[in-house]
Amino acid sequence: MGYVAFVHDRLRQLRSRGVSIRSGSVEFVKVNTDAYQWRDIYRWLLGLSWPQFALFVGAIYVGLNLLFAVFYSVDPNSVAGRTSTSWFLDCFFFSVQTLATVGYGHMYPQTLYGHMVSTIEIMTGIFLIAVMTGLIFVRFSRPIARVLFSRSMVIGPLNGKPTLMVRIGNENHHSMVEAKFRIMFSRDQELLEGGDFRYFYDLKLHFNQITVFPAALTLRHEIDETSPLHGATLESLEAGRALFFVSVVGIDPVIAAEVQTQKDYTWRDLKFGHRFVEIYRESKEKERRLTVDYGRLHDTEPAETK
Repeated sequence: MGYVAFVHDRLRQLRSRGVSIRSGSVEFVKVNTDAYQWRDIYRWLLGLSWPQFALFVGAIYVGLNLLFAVFYSVDPNSVAGRTSTSWFLDCFFFSVQTLATVGYGHMYPQTLYGHMVSTIEIMTGIFLIAVMTGLIFVRFSRPIARVLFSRSMVIGPLNGKPTLMVRIGNENHHSMVEAKFRIMFSRDQELLEGGDFRYFYDLKLHFNQITVFPAALTLRHEIDETSPLHGATLESLEAGRALFFVSVVGIDPVIAAEVQTQKDYTWRDLKFGHRFVEIYRESKEKERRLTVDYGRLHDTEPAETK
């Protein structure tokens, strides 16, 4: 009963410690929920950057070889063909050969204990190679949207009406097709009963989908009387802890797969009375050719009011 109580108390401590999940610039800590499952390791490995993934694989590889080198070194006669003055170093490099199923032949197991350890290591190596090959394949084949978002959002006049705007650019060297766009606005609002509540609004865009998305464009939401941003100021957005979520979903025609990406903005990322600078330029030498300057995708300028 004492052991069961210890395990139960340990699980309770893990649940109360919480699980951290980051969504853009916001971090959510889930407490009193189930801990990580074994299946989550797979998602965690896919979420690592390539340098982090390479470091993880290298650490696992070196760690396993060190572990089996210890096993071999328990019996000095387990491996034949010693080549260096260091017995442990011989065991380590024999483990490297065995784990990779290379088997150069100079060193080989010569006792029953050595054969048993090498058999276990070969099975471990086959399993490890299969798992790592699958992970590398998934990481290479996983489609990526490669959409560049402007560092800030702007609110300025467009055709005489206040408009929320954010600029996005397709960084792939081919067009995205059937692209869909969405901007969601979130803020705290006071309740009549006291306290506040988090509200979410879908902002109506001038266009929310496009057949072909080759380069860069600006998503626009007109702030009229029906807009949840009507009458909003930087101070009111700060008081409501305003957040904006921009998402892009489309089809990559090269691999014929759907891709998606998103970015969130806070009230600090808003620029009132600004607009994005022009990044398109027509070619004088060739008709129907436009030059798009991605280096100015984030640049803004004060908007002129009439």
